[in-house]
Amino acid sequence: MKQSELIELFDKINDLHVVVVGDVMLDNYWWGHVDRISPEGPVPIVTLNKAESRLGGAANVALNCKGLGAKVTLASIVGMDKQGAQLIQLAQDAGINTDLIIQSDERPTTSKTRVISRNQQMLRIDEEITTELTTKEEHPFIDAVLRFVQIQKPDVLIFEDYNKGLLKENVINHITAHCKETGTVTAVDPKLKNFLAYKDVTIFKPNLKEVKEGLHLALEEVTLENLNVVHDKLKAALGHEVTFITLSENGVFYQKNKETAIIPSHIRNIADVSGAGDTVIATATLVYTLTKDVHLMAAISNLAGGLVCEQVGVVPIDKKLLLNEVCQVL
Repeated sequence: MKQSELIELFDKINDLHVVVVGDVMLDNYWWGHVDRISPEGPVPIVTLNKAESRLGGAANVALNCKGLGAKVTLASIVGMDKQGAQLIQLAQDAGINTDLIIQSDERPTTSKTRVISRNQQMLRIDEEITTELTTKEEHPFIDAVLRFVQIQKPDVLIFEDYNKGLLKENVINHITAHCKETGTVTAVDPKLKNFLAYKDVTIFKPNLKEVKEGLHLALEEVTLENLNVVHDKLKAALGHEVTFITLSENGVFYQKNKETAIIPSHIRNIADVSGAGDTVIATATLVYTLTKDVHLMAAISNLAGGLVCEQVGVVPIDKKLLLNEVCQVL
């Protein structure tokens, strides 16, 4: 693809409207240094230098879509707590529409606090509940999302499932069916619990571990032949359009109809793989929506996922940096 065509493609992302539906979380980072062990027990004492909060989970997918230039609406449920208010404020500060974020008094906002010293994570503290939405929470959320899709007619809807209880089967079924009626492109980053609930989506993007668990496969060897069999099993169960599987250090696999390949990963100075899947699903979905080119989708999102792994913590993709690398590599 010519450089001018790639630049034009990246410019066209600015015209897309994306709705991201899924489990949001607040990612907290406590940065410090260690120079002694506690006299109270065999643990290091971290002297705190800096504390920072970032958007995580589905909110990071939204942030990646926004970073690529799209108009973004985030749909989720958070708690009626300071973490929920902070998450909503961070999203608004990033230019993300939060009209579809509902605050609930029945669950806390999922938050993850990472203690980091010398660019290495020493401890993580999670605050969350993972029970499914109650009827009281579920019905207003479904109604709000369906009404929004019907009126605003977004180009894309991305499901980002972290097994925190938002994407229960009834929620998935109602939204996917409505998107099919409205012609909205749908993509999903699934987890085990409702792995095969996403019928008729456009792009189904699990990672290799999720495929093994979701289909109960050993899959000892990552080969194109074996992954084509995986696609056939997924296609029979879901009736989706594109299978896109991230393979960690082995790159990515894609299949659409008879077009299939494994694209190897690029050599990187890996600092942290957190959030790479969020970047991949965001990039892949936007590129495919504009081009319907499954190879280009896989190639560009593979580069994007690698780029964010070079930074510590969950960070969104830098559009200019990605475009520069895409122009050099593709």
